[in-house]
Amino acid sequence: MSEQHNQVTVTLLGKSHQFACAPEQEQALREAVALLEQRVEEMRARSSVRNEHNALLLAALHLCHDLQALEKQHNDCSSEVSRLLSKVATSLHKA
Repeated sequence: MSEQHNQVTVTLLGKSHQFACAPEQEQALREAVALLEQRVEEMRARSSVRNEHNALLLAALHLCHDLQALEKQHNDCSSEVSRLLSKVATSLHKA
């Protein structure tokens, strides 16, 4: 069965872009574009970057950095949960 995709038009840095997107993912796409646009504006405000391309790259790098930090935090939490579950299982086995 093929998945239905809609053509979604979004505006980023004052330019329209079209993406194929599953209907249930359209809102997430629009939110991602809004977040990227916000980060680009933050990069422009905090630095001397004025070129749209460079501001977009800098914002994307910052978002990737944030994602990596969250993935590390998730992995650390998963490891801690596994450790605690093992400890609980060991305690229950001894009881």
